[in-house]
Amino acid sequence: MRFNNKKPLMALAMLIAALALAVAISACGSSSSSSETTETTTTEAETGGAEAGEGGEEAAGGAEAIVANPANAKVSLTIGSKNFPEQEILGEIYTQALQAAGYKAKSDLSLGSETVALKTLKAGQISGYPEYASTALTSFFHFEPEEVPSDGTEAWEKANAEFEKEGLVAFEPTPFASANAVGLLRSTAEKYHLKTVSDLEGVSEKLSLYGSPECRQRIDCLAGLEKLYGLKFKEFKPVDISLRYTVLEKGQADLSILFTTDPQLAAEKEKFVILEDDKHVFPAGNVIFVSQKKVAEEAGPDYEKTILDVQKGLTLKVMQELDARVELEKQTPKEAAAAYLKAAGYIK
Repeated sequence: MRFNNKKPLMALAMLIAALALAVAISACGSSSSSSETTETTTTEAETGGAEAGEGGEEAAGGAEAIVANPANAKVSLTIGSKNFPEQEILGEIYTQALQAAGYKAKSDLSLGSETVALKTLKAGQISGYPEYASTALTSFFHFEPEEVPSDGTEAWEKANAEFEKEGLVAFEPTPFASANAVGLLRSTAEKYHLKTVSDLEGVSEKLSLYGSPECRQRIDCLAGLEKLYGLKFKEFKPVDISLRYTVLEKGQADLSILFTTDPQLAAEKEKFVILEDDKHVFPAGNVIFVSQKKVAEEAGPDYEKTILDVQKGLTLKVMQELDARVELEKQTPKEAAAAYLKAAGYIK
């Protein structure tokens, strides 16, 4: 799949509409298992909200259009993000949404590692920034990877409890999770009838797995696949992370550790697929917006409300699409964020 650059909003709008319909249909069926609720129950419609709230205006994309509150004009906010595409897109989405809500908001997309980001936040140089729940728990609060829940809400609750001790607050998580995943060619999946990681039982001995050098020790990689899924592979070979798709395309690996939000999964969905982590072994990589408590209180209720509203539509498929727009189609994060907000109906 390639995106239509002549009509940048159309492809995203169609995706949002299709996802909204899928969720509406699934809601009419039987109740889903708890393993499925992280993605669906937090996204009544993949547009950012199926119905307009009281006093709001339901926009064309299905979301409630953001209305500027004059009282917010006196509040200045700097929204940070780490300096890689997915984070920059998120930073721009939050910044533009807060601007639409009437805040004097600007973005700082230059933060480096999570350590730098947290230090910058604590120093008051930024008002808030998006972080991954699993990263917060392991890097900041020294949780072992196997101690990080696979459920996004549970991971957020644990992280927020820790952040509160430091005068910070983490808002509720995004529907999508950016996490490790077992990926393969669609042709291989069809050959062996693979849809979940558990389906590899009895088959993995015939297959080779490639992953990063540290994959041997990681619970969301080879260690977890062997220990918690009980799988054994024909061979495991470490590979540079940038080659994770190349080894599949060249036939050097049957399986490769990918990331759930990789743009290739949207742009080349007929070629690549990922297997469902059906035992919920891999830690939750949902995004949580972290802010100083003082900033959140002084900014008023529109601050948290706006953040939570605009991320409702950020499902895995939508995030893959946005990442593809920036990494493959070479849109700027600012352009991709604006396309999402307009297509979903948050801004005009």
